Order: sequence, then structure tokens, then C-alpha cells
Amino acid sequence: MITRTAVFEGTVKPGCEAAFKEAVVTRLGPAWKAFPHALDVRLFYMDEADAGAPSVVMMQQIDYPGHAELAEALASPARDAARAATLEVLEMFEGRFYHYVSEGNPIASQTAGVDTAVETSGTR
Repeated sequence: MITRTAVFEGTVKPGCEAAFKEAVVTRLGPAWKAFPHALDVRLFYMDEADAGAPSVVMMQQIDYPGHAELAEALASPARDAARAATLEVLEMFEGRFYHYVSEGNPIASQTAGVDTAVETSGTR
């Protein structure tokens, strides 16, 4: 499984906060869920950040079975529709958004009782 994460770095325009969140939930959420092969869609709104961290309004994640399925989703008409809706919603947003693709969480998939220490060098 892989996850494509969208980071919305910036701020919502003053006075648009409620409308932005509503548009994300009612317009973008269903559009993102319509992507072929999408296994799960998650939204995260930021409550706090470390001092000096960039201002991130929201992160969105979509899980896919693999890279081939992600490529299919990104080439789909559903993605084109979501992109058009995203650009409209972004009229209430000042900043940029970008994506990361990551693989599954190997720590979560470890069997109970197995040493899950994370190696930071060649030795343990």
C-alpha cells in the first residue's frame, strides 16, 4: 500500500475559514473518494505546530494499493474533476500545495513481541 499526501501550506483567507472547511468536506472529499483504486481518504486540519514550522492549514491523504493504481487514478477523469474543484476552493486559500508519496507503515505491520527498534546506523 502507498499513500499520497497533499500538504496545503499557507493560510485560509480571512473570513473564509468556515466556507473553506465546508467546501473541502462537501466538494473535495467526495471528489477524492471517487478516484479509481482509492482505498481510504483522510483529512487533517492543523491545531498546533512547533515554533518556526511553516503554516500548514491541512493535509489530505489517499491510500492506494500500489504505484500502478496511483498512476491510473492520476490519469483518470475523476482526478480532472477533483483538480478543477480544488482550484475553485483554493480561491479561499493563500499559499501552495504539494504532494508526497510514501509506502506503508512497517512498524504497524510488525508482529506483536517482535523487536521493532528502528535502526539509525548499521549496528544495533
